Amino acid sequence: MAMSSRRTTRTALVLMLLVAGAATIDGVRTWRQQRWNALIAAAQVPAEAKDVPAQVRFAQAHALAHAQTHAQTHAQAASGAADAALNRYRSLQDDSALGRAARYNSANLLMRQAMVVRAGTQPGQAIALIELAKEMYRDVLRADPRHWDARYNLERAQRLLADPDEQADAAPPEAQPKAERAATTMRGYSPGLP
Repeated sequence: MAMSSRRTTRTALVLMLLVAGAATIDGVRTWRQQRWNALIAAAQVPAEAKDVPAQVRFAQAHALAHAQTHAQTHAQAASGAADAALNRYRSLQDDSALGRAARYNSANLLMRQAMVVRAGTQPGQAIALIELAKEMYRDVLRADPRHWDARYNLERAQRLLADPDEQADAAPPEAQPKAERAATTMRGYSPGLP
């Protein structure tokens, strides 16, 4: 009886130590995540830190892209923020979990830049930005054909600037003026009804 009581006590202690260890590990992870979240909220994350997780770099890129959208009146600040956001998104494109989202957000950012350039004094420069955005939308759709937001945005980009192949296909075929039409030259024939 005493032997089984000791064995039960030892098993309970080992289980309690395992649970305490797991709780400690979970607590440290939660503390790190909260620390990163606080740094992101305060915009104090160093740009080139070695231990920056991919999710934090994604948040930085998103914040820079958001700053670019709101700073479109200041062309240099907007361009710098957009370039920095695109560079951060580009560094994440190899990551499978965030790669599609980074490509999609990059394409959206390029489309926003294209719209600003198109409204400016040299609208022809927007062509390259739109083409890059379309290619990124296609990359997202290759990886996930059901990404409806990318599909919709690609369609919108196609309306702004159609692909050269589609422009040729969209033109109606030229009618031949002296071509014979079968419906007008056929003789009427009625096999009759029963």
